[in-house]
Amino acid sequence: MPKITFIEKNGAKLEVDAPLGLSVMEIALKNGIAIEGACGGCLSCSTCHIIVHPDWYEKLDEIKENEEDMLDLAFDIQKTSRLSCQILMTNELDGLIVALPGAKTPWKDSGINGLL
Repeated sequence: MPKITFIEKNGAKLEVDAPLGLSVMEIALKNGIAIEGACGGCLSCSTCHIIVHPDWYEKLDEIKENEEDMLDLAFDIQKTSRLSCQILMTNELDGLIVALPGAKTPWKDSGINGLL
């Protein structure tokens, strides 16, 4: 089964099973990761915002305009920010690494609010 590594705000890394076809948000919620997902994945909030490791960002489907619009409302926006409800797990994403907003990682930039 594919895996995802979540980096939590305190820097802890948690590798979890990532069933094919589920969104990264659904996988996070099933594993007790601190992602809210207030809208349930219908792209009407930004509470499932994550920062994707740069090595994985280009492997994701291209971001759509309505997702970019929602990201404008999110905290700690980075060049590789995405909404986890919009990323569906595939075999190609096995090993995906993402961080929660506010997590300290060496690959995050200092923020690009308004530059998406």
